[in-house]
Amino acid sequence: MTSLPINVREGNLCLKESSGWFAAGASYRRALRILSDGAFKLFAHLCLEANRQTGRHEAVQVELAKSIGKSRRIVGKYIGELQRKHVCTVQLGSNQYARTCFEICEEYWPYRRIQETSAINGQACNAYVDAIKSSFMAIGCTIGKFSPRDAQFAQDLQQNGTPLEIVQDALLMGTVRKYVSWLNGGSPQLIGNLSYFSALISEIQERPLAPDYRDYLRRKVGQLARAWTKESAKMAKKGEYLNMACSEIVQ
Repeated sequence: MTSLPINVREGNLCLKESSGWFAAGASYRRALRILSDGAFKLFAHLCLEANRQTGRHEAVQVELAKSIGKSRRIVGKYIGELQRKHVCTVQLGSNQYARTCFEICEEYWPYRRIQETSAINGQACNAYVDAIKSSFMAIGCTIGKFSPRDAQFAQDLQQNGTPLEIVQDALLMGTVRKYVSWLNGGSPQLIGNLSYFSALISEIQERPLAPDYRDYLRRKVGQLARAWTKESAKMAKKGEYLNMACSEIVQ
């Protein structure tokens, strides 16, 4: 009689493959209950592909669509659902061909993370914070710096469960209001830190923006920024140089 392998005799299971698997447990079941079928399929794919040490994965949306057998448009909806239900934080690529960075939230990630350290100020990498930083630096009416204080404020938002989309919408809304104020003759005060948008974040959490209005705000920011650039050039020609003293930076 052939004896069984020792791991079977002792009641232990043995994996057929040493890699390419995922430790699905209680958090996986929780995601199964709260996500739609398609969003859960995307979540499962991300879990299999994510770095075990960080819970992050980067991919182009076209690649994701091919991997799960769905259209790119539908994948975009699934990504939004993962964000809304706080299963993943997402740093969207600048266009459909750029890579999107996903980080599975702590509640749904079964492995202990090893925080990667960035080369800048020794701060830990975080897709949620990085996405907010990118949006903040891109709006054009700030002092052009994202301080450790700003990073901490972003981390607090993440820990409080504030969806990334809400924060980015608040940045858009606040930027539009700032440019309109400037163009209407208001004092050209630069935005000094991320907490400037705190009230707007709360406002939009209570009344989220419609997707079409968000697209409108993105276009409006571009239009207003160009208008302000022209207005600034006219003022400079007239010798009306802008006074951007530190005392005029909005905190």
